[in-house]
Amino acid sequence: MKYKHLYVVTRRDLFPGYQGVQSQHALAEFAFQYPEEFKTWRRESNYLAWLSVGDEDDLKKLAIKIGRADVKLVAFFEPDVQFQMTAIAIEPGAKSDRLLKKLPLALKGIK
Repeated sequence: MKYKHLYVVTRRDLFPGYQGVQSQHALAEFAFQYPEEFKTWRRESNYLAWLSVGDEDDLKKLAIKIGRADVKLVAFFEPDVQFQMTAIAIEPGAKSDRLLKKLPLALKGIK
């Protein structure tokens, strides 16, 4: 499988800086939980796609959809906000591309 983008999805209802930090947590957790997949992605691609959904409910629904498609993902739950799901990182691949192609870029429209 040719690796492309490793995806990170966050929530638009979070402040922009918080979206960034939470996304970095999810990416770091993906690297920790899936070190071989992360190394392969890094070696073959190193492209990131930073996307967003509206809120925590949207993020949870997306995580379920991705999990049902048998795609590896890691969800990050932030202790500082009552362990809400704030971001997810999703493995690269054709399935991920199809599942995420309609999501907007993170921070889109913020000036």
